Amino acid sequence: MFSLPFRSGLILSFCLGWFVIASAPAADQHAHGASPPEFIARMGAFEAQETEAGITATWDKLVHRARSEPFLVVASLIFLLAILHTFAAVKITKFAHQVQHDHEARVRRERAARGETTHAGDLISFRGTLLHFCGEVEAVFGIWVVVLLIAMTSFHGVESMKSYVTDQVNYTEPLFVVIIMALASTRPVLHFAERCLGLFARIGKETPAAWWLSILVAGPLLGSLITEPGAMTISAMLLARKFYVLQPSQKFAYATLGLLFVNVSVGGVLTNFAAPPVLMVARSWDLTSAEMFGHFGAKALAGIVISALAYGLVFRKELLRMGERAVDHDGDGLGDVKSTERPIPLFVTLSHLGFMAWTVLFSHCPPLFVGGFLFFLAFSQATAHHQNENNLRGPILVGFFLASLVIHGGLQGWWLGPILASLTKWPMFLGATILTSFNDNAAITYLASQVDGLSAGLKYAVLAGAVTGGGLTVIANAPNPAGQAILGKFFGDGVQPLFLALGAVVPTLIVALCFMLVPDGGLEEVFRLPSK
Repeated sequence: MFSLPFRSGLILSFCLGWFVIASAPAADQHAHGASPPEFIARMGAFEAQETEAGITATWDKLVHRARSEPFLVVASLIFLLAILHTFAAVKITKFAHQVQHDHEARVRRERAARGETTHAGDLISFRGTLLHFCGEVEAVFGIWVVVLLIAMTSFHGVESMKSYVTDQVNYTEPLFVVIIMALASTRPVLHFAERCLGLFARIGKETPAAWWLSILVAGPLLGSLITEPGAMTISAMLLARKFYVLQPSQKFAYATLGLLFVNVSVGGVLTNFAAPPVLMVARSWDLTSAEMFGHFGAKALAGIVISALAYGLVFRKELLRMGERAVDHDGDGLGDVKSTERPIPLFVTLSHLGFMAWTVLFSHCPPLFVGGFLFFLAFSQATAHHQNENNLRGPILVGFFLASLVIHGGLQGWWLGPILASLTKWPMFLGATILTSFNDNAAITYLASQVDGLSAGLKYAVLAGAVTGGGLTVIANAPNPAGQAILGKFFGDGVQPLFLALGAVVPTLIVALCFMLVPDGGLEEVFRLPSK
């Protein structure tokens, strides 16, 4: 059951309502004859101006765009500062804890000296709380959105700022992630997923190693059916229960987190509707699910299996030691992590799966999936005795993170576009993989879909590169913040971005080799122009 269901429902309804209003499509503004902000109009005119002026070199294009609209340079610098802030988040959190500790010690001393009782409210440090907020990775980009909006207002006025935030940015995906994450983390859904993955884990006697391998191979593949955010939430929750509670070493913990992020990023390419970077190009490049599986999915599956087996072999001794620490529930002499929870009625599980199916089916229609979620809140209250207490703080923070990211990301196309358009196949793949680390991979593929004249090989390379690099940083793929929010508590003061990147490097390289070295004929036919 959701904690404080009525109050949480009201709060969430307010937040979701704000998102729905804010995510009104840009088409609505055109219906009312409103024009986009000046800087957006200039971004749209860059390519025509450069063609007319004969500007072809990438650097010359960037210089022309920076001179034509200096605000875009400022916006990109603010985005860079936000990225650097994420690398300092753990240190800020540690400092916040120290400030809070010092404040509590000082208050207790002062109260004791005066013979007074110390109350909980007296121990709250405004400075410590503010620093803690600044150290929350999910809040970082939102903090810098404030700076961005101030800069936007300074350059172009309040009306342009309002127009950009309300008309030019689509908040549907952040809103969807909030709801799918809340649904996927419920007890009936987790219990069902655990039973499904348990079919694979039983082959290995449900030892920690068997569960670890099952979750990291089968879990990410769910992303091609229930979307990547749903797969990430379920996989992360099960890893928390079956793996992280056994206290792996820091090296193994980061390796597992990096592997999870990479596998989820590529696990959604078996279909054409579940992964955000695929969705961005599926219609414009006319990609079917059969084509996605044949040219991307089979290679992604191979990369997922090879990566998991490779890490499993590297950390096999630690997995065995974890098995020795686990309880032997079935008396076979092997430690296991079997579930001992009470059963859940079938109708409750099916109802939850139905709510998830509804949300996925109408993932691009906020009024329908938000309305469905509000009905779900009522259903979860009626079946509270079969629910766990879930906190909506995590999903809402992740939604805040993603909403902030799309606000920043919408202003990075001025430099991303020319760079992508200048690359050949291998540089395109490597460039997309690296650029994905600093921008959401869906933004990379969207910008590629706007570049005219890309060959079939370049289209393949940019899409493969975008999903390959989706595990290197928390901002590289939309579901990553959800995974970090769930598993962050097992990493002390927080997840270190550098260690996360190191944990993801090996599976990233394995997936890259699978995508780029396995022969693939018929790309010209796959990336044909859509019929008019």
